[in-house]
Amino acid sequence: QVQLVESGGGLVQAGGSLRLSCAASGRTFSNYCMGWFRQAPGKEREFVAAISWSGDSVTYYADSVKGRFTISRDNAKNTAFLQMNNLKPEDTAVYYCAVSRRYYYSGSGDNEFAYWGQGTQVTVSS
Repeated sequence: QVQLVESGGGLVQAGGSLRLSCAASGRTFSNYCMGWFRQAPGKEREFVAAISWSGDSVTYYADSVKGRFTISRDNAKNTAFLQMNNLKPEDTAVYYCAVSRRYYYSGSGDNEFAYWGQGTQVTVSS
């Protein structure tokens, strides 16, 4: 059974940093795109970042996080990471890890992703 478990969320002041981890089990995900999404209260889930399969690890970012967040993957550990720097109050949300059935992210949002974690809360205080 496929399982994704996020960790690393918490409360941080504006300008601070957090590193989220997503540990995958049940299959090997090196051949698939992995991504991060977030959902703030009262808002729809939105794309944050994605990284293509391990062959070339192309990265994709939402404009709102570009230059502040970095996505990476450790295929030996079947784990993806999201390094978040210079956090802002508007980054407050539940962050979800997801795995696609495709090599690359085509920009279609969460429809491309088949497996999801349970989410981890990130709260940024002003």
